[in-house]
Amino acid sequence: MKQKIYLAAIAALPLFFSCAHGGAQTATSLFWRSDSLQVNEIVSEQAVQYSFVGHHGAAVENSMCALRIYFNDSGAIDVYSKSGKQMELRKYLWYPTEKQMAEEGAGCDEYLVGKTVGLGGIALWDGTQEVKLVATKGRTARVGAIKGGSFAEMIAYGVMYKGEPVDVSIRVEMKDGSRVAKVIATELGGRKVQFLTGVNFHPGEAVEFGKNYISVWGVHPADVSQNPCELGGGMWFKPNKFEAPEKTENMVRIISKPASRIETQVVAASVKEAELNTAEKFAAYMRK
Repeated sequence: MKQKIYLAAIAALPLFFSCAHGGAQTATSLFWRSDSLQVNEIVSEQAVQYSFVGHHGAAVENSMCALRIYFNDSGAIDVYSKSGKQMELRKYLWYPTEKQMAEEGAGCDEYLVGKTVGLGGIALWDGTQEVKLVATKGRTARVGAIKGGSFAEMIAYGVMYKGEPVDVSIRVEMKDGSRVAKVIATELGGRKVQFLTGVNFHPGEAVEFGKNYISVWGVHPADVSQNPCELGGGMWFKPNKFEAPEKTENMVRIISKPASRIETQVVAASVKEAELNTAEKFAAYMRK
């Protein structure tokens, strides 16, 4: 499976870890499941390594959640929810046991992306339909440090869009002292495209959106956890950069006006935490 794959970094790396004075911390994680050695880059000619890369892709965390970008064609961003009391990405590698959740206060992998782009993930829009990031020339995953925080990134090369190949980067940046994550999508050749993003939801969840925000709160269908809890997923965006939000059967989506780069901000929350632990609190936070 790995004959056509090479690593830009093969040795274990020190933890990308940043801390502001009294603020949130950030950290990253990226590794092959076969050896569990942390690296800062994986370059693969085989574009789908979902089952072979740890926690299925590149991941970054702050004090309130961790976000991972799937190493496949989905362009999806998934969420690991936390209480805000500890850094967990390197400790539990996204999958704590039920015992660790109960006795150590570990968070939970309960956000179900399904067939959507999840919380702020990226696809393209060709004018009539969604175009998944099917990479025909391989894919690169990266993690690392930025000033005052950390990032995770996934690049899809050779995505066919309106008859021509484009290279698309999805980058998630987290800063110390903030629970908000920035999602940056870029067509690396500078070509203007239409990006599709948004926040997914499931039946029974509270869904609200306005001209510059999306708020979703509720229980996701049981997938990994035996005792799913209520979760929040939210997004802020600049209205002049996007068409009006649209509610579909499984997500509130926004489609960008033609651009080579867009930015949104995403927030995750959980009943496990003290600040945004109800639907009312979360929706009020997103409205502001």
